[in-house]
Amino acid sequence: MRADWAAVYEEMYPDLVRFLYRYVWDEDRAQDLAQETFVRALRTDPDDPRSWLFTVARNLARDEARTAIRRRRHLTLFRTEVVDKVAADPEDVMQRSDREQAVRLALDRLSDRDREALLLWDAGLAYDEISAQTGLARGAVGTTLSRARRRLVEAHRAEEDRDAAHL
Repeated sequence: MRADWAAVYEEMYPDLVRFLYRYVWDEDRAQDLAQETFVRALRTDPDDPRSWLFTVARNLARDEARTAIRRRRHLTLFRTEVVDKVAADPEDVMQRSDREQAVRLALDRLSDRDREALLLWDAGLAYDEISAQTGLARGAVGTTLSRARRRLVEAHRAEEDRDAAHL
């Protein structure tokens, strides 16, 4: 039976973009990857669209990360983000950027399994779905999430302490 892709898209797109953003840390790229995920879904028409979408999205994000790492090895790029100076106070933009960087670094300190479970939970997946995506036993999902949240907080505090020490 074919899924109602308009309804699936409407329901899942924001969660998928948020999930992907935490892998690629670029809103536009996250949206592009979400679109690519749906294009692939339309070609495949999976039986369980929600689970399938997050699996494909995760794989696309991992491929994206591998590509970015390869590029960084060969090129040194200086990235300048254009900020709407009228709409945003430069100090607010800098503080937001610092907070995002601290969260990014904290997430990078987590193991792949902890990061993936946490991001799937944040994207709104239920424990059964997280279990299916990660291969964790259903009973281990709650423990893994608890540990991942604790480690994320600890890593974030360590980043803040490190930054404060450099001031």
